[in-house]
Amino acid sequence: MRRTFRTSRDEEGFVAGFEGFLFGMLLFVAGTLLIAYAWAVVDTSSATAQAARQGIRTFVGANDASQASTAAIGAAKATLAEWGRNPAFADVSVSGGGLVRCARVTMSVSYPAPLFVLPFLGDVGHSITVTSSQSELVDPYRSGLLGTATCP
Repeated sequence: MRRTFRTSRDEEGFVAGFEGFLFGMLLFVAGTLLIAYAWAVVDTSSATAQAARQGIRTFVGANDASQASTAAIGAAKATLAEWGRNPAFADVSVSGGGLVRCARVTMSVSYPAPLFVLPFLGDVGHSITVTSSQSELVDPYRSGLLGTATCP
């Protein structure tokens, strides 16, 4: 009894060569850009949160009620500059009861998040605006402020 082995010459089960490599590279590049975008948003969020925190601390620690808002906005923009952001693109606002004992004051800092950050080029494009807010009470027992504490 003679056995004959038949070898298959069709392309069934053939894995793509160069096309598979290109598709893999496309997925790699798209994934890398997605991670870079996510990191840029997280970094911008950290910068705005720190700027709002520093600004509100400057506001409640101010000695002059007429200069408190200006000093707070300046401190927030300086913090953004320390994080490598351009303060001209920031939207910084202070709201609340002012520099009065027990008043709640809120600072909001908004900054457009870049699509991604490239070395030597910096931020490339803008997609969404990241906003962070910080709120704090003016110390009721602080010296240098007029009036009496009316905190609940």
